[in-house]
Amino acid sequence: MAVKIEKISAKSALKRSHVKGVDYFLNPYSTCTNGCRYCDTNSSGYGDTWGEGINLIKINCAEVLKRELPTAERGVVRISPQADPYQPAEGRYKITRNCMEALVPYQFPVELFTKSPLILRDIDVLSQLETLEVGITITTDSDMVRRAFEPKASPIAVRINILKALHEVGINTCVKIDPLLPMNPERLAEKVRLYTDKVIISHSNSVSNKTLHLYKELGYTQWADKNFVKDVLERLKESLQGLI
Repeated sequence: MAVKIEKISAKSALKRSHVKGVDYFLNPYSTCTNGCRYCDTNSSGYGDTWGEGINLIKINCAEVLKRELPTAERGVVRISPQADPYQPAEGRYKITRNCMEALVPYQFPVELFTKSPLILRDIDVLSQLETLEVGITITTDSDMVRRAFEPKASPIAVRINILKALHEVGINTCVKIDPLLPMNPERLAEKVRLYTDKVIISHSNSVSNKTLHLYKELGYTQWADKNFVKDVLERLKESLQGLI
């Protein structure tokens, strides 16, 4: 299905956050076209437009942000918490890039998560932010698993290369493992540990009804067993000691 771009106007840019350690959310995109099959964000009311068909982009987000920043209290900004800030539309519209350029003079701390190599385009801007954390979401070590659960997202090897490239230019990186998809935990740890400063493991989405159904549908029934997953989680944490 071809993705239809729908441009919408933002009335505000910085939204107060309910997440500990994050002061603001900044959402250049209202929907995501990565199409990850386990994603629960479409329960927020976007229905079938989430990941399929329509991409809602806040075309004026950077301009609104520029108006807000001079009077905003300095705080941590998480960019696009519910949608990949570097989804394909960003390649053309550069809304995420323009927002980060607006943040540079004010040096608000910034954090974001992505699965896309498009972020490497913006290393020049990222490098100007004094307090920055870029998270790369890596949910498995297997590209066969990735194709089953995240068919439109970049291959695992590409994400490892993104992580490596950012790490090598001195950008603070973290790996986000969420959800915990079928994997070899020791192999995943070996792939990421040299190129990241921190690993965040979130197990909650792995046990959602939607994900449990996918495990069974795709032939990964043992991953619906809590004791099996607990063992994998313990092995993963053991392999990532010092980074969690």
